[in-house]
Amino acid sequence: MNSTRPPVLVVGAGPAGLVAALTLLQNGIPVRIIDKDPNPRIGQRGSGIMPRTLELFNFLNVPEVNDLGKVPPMVRAYKPGTFEIVREAWVAPNSEPTPAIPYRHKAMGQQLLDVILRRHLQRFSCSVELGELCSFEQSDEGVTAVLAKNGELETFDTKWIIGADGGKSVVRKQLGLTFLGVTRDDFRFITGDIRLTGVGLDRSYWHQFGKFQERSVSLRPTDEIGEDGWQFFLYHCDFDLTKVAQSEELIFEIITSLIPTELTFNKLVWASEYRANIRMANKFGEGRVYVVGDAAHVHSPTAGQGLNSSVQDAFNLGWKLALVDKGLADKSLLETYTAERLPVISEMLDITTLFLNHAISSGLGHTSIRRGPIIFMLGVNCRFSSIVLDEFVTPNEERPINAYGVLDEGHLEAGDRAPDAPNLLQVGSGESDQKTLFGLYRPWLHTVLVFVPSLEDSSPVLGALEAYDKSVVQSAVILPSSTPVTPVASPADLVLVDQESHAHSAYLVEAGQMKVFVIRPDGVVGAIVHGAEGVKKYFSGIFLDV
Repeated sequence: MNSTRPPVLVVGAGPAGLVAALTLLQNGIPVRIIDKDPNPRIGQRGSGIMPRTLELFNFLNVPEVNDLGKVPPMVRAYKPGTFEIVREAWVAPNSEPTPAIPYRHKAMGQQLLDVILRRHLQRFSCSVELGELCSFEQSDEGVTAVLAKNGELETFDTKWIIGADGGKSVVRKQLGLTFLGVTRDDFRFITGDIRLTGVGLDRSYWHQFGKFQERSVSLRPTDEIGEDGWQFFLYHCDFDLTKVAQSEELIFEIITSLIPTELTFNKLVWASEYRANIRMANKFGEGRVYVVGDAAHVHSPTAGQGLNSSVQDAFNLGWKLALVDKGLADKSLLETYTAERLPVISEMLDITTLFLNHAISSGLGHTSIRRGPIIFMLGVNCRFSSIVLDEFVTPNEERPINAYGVLDEGHLEAGDRAPDAPNLLQVGSGESDQKTLFGLYRPWLHTVLVFVPSLEDSSPVLGALEAYDKSVVQSAVILPSSTPVTPVASPADLVLVDQESHAHSAYLVEAGQMKVFVIRPDGVVGAIVHGAEGVKKYFSGIFLDV
């Protein structure tokens, strides 16, 4: 095999494929990424970006998603044929940021998200190529892929393939994975982007007109399309939906019939028919080939979980694949990708289907259903994983898996999302500097947080960490707020004073207590242990013998 070739081929350049590629590139792993269409996707599809996903974009140093994303507006539903308001509601709890949870639910169309992620790929001299996977064969040493490019076939030798090629995934089919589930013909609609203006159509609201169980339209304002831009949904049209989706004239006609005001249509940007497809693969990889995102699971859009789950798949796989490819971890680490993500996705399908059924039975469009904080995905966990370690929790093999979880800021276990904490004062590095915990977490690093009453207490843990590769493990000693802020000498990468006790509060560390947390590259608490021996035990399940 030509060693100069990228060791990873990513098939598909939607958000899952782009995040997989960016995660690997930031880990120093060269990537080749191909797509049948090398241009960014058109449209606002997958526009809900949840707080948990915004955290991952922060770890990837992609701040534009949060900076440019908009908080979804309140939904206004009207009496049919009028502007009489019958209901106002947020599509999700309108929670304010906290020290431990700094991000809010945002909206950003996939088109803009793709553009942002592609720009970050270009920083690593990587761009999306026009190409299509025809077939592949794998062995213990690598994978040989046959690609179609510009009407010609290319044979490409690589070490790994990540299939991010959607619900009709060639990678999944070639692997022989099952994709069991149902197609729901009782929930069909047309969605797309449109540019229009209307007298009295306030762009500070998400509007819903008509009767959902008969015929209705919802319009979400989005300046990404233009100052007159809207994402639209047409429900229960008593027409041939496939025909309507292909006709600008019919779409304009139906919307005009439902909105009781004078409308000016400027452009239909994009439209497509949609029906609820609820399926998942039996496993998410085999050998040297893996699937992420829609290639692994598809479902109802009624809770905005699809794109977010896809990004989280890619991030989970990415950091593990990087360690294996570098020779720092055994290939068995990759088995935990399916083991950790399959229960999460299974519960996600149940949740989105529950919302779908409620939308149908209640006669409300999915934009009008108030969803609980579970959709923010902050409770998603892998407490059941074989590679997490918690010395503060009594093992209970009979405890049911609750992979989606419910965020409980009074409880934290290994396998949970790691909280943020601001206003940490760095000392011992010349000038004092303010840090946040989320500012430390990166997709190539395990971060060991050593909470200790005094700096001297951290010595055994820091001594144990000297055995590990500094390029993939960093240490941060966290001292209580009462600690004098004076220059100190320490082998730790960072010494931080928790000035306002946000870190101690979020990580449930009591005064005078020593507690060590190992935060994985994906922002998951990998371990909660008492000291050096626990740290070594955790890393023995991640790294090859040191």
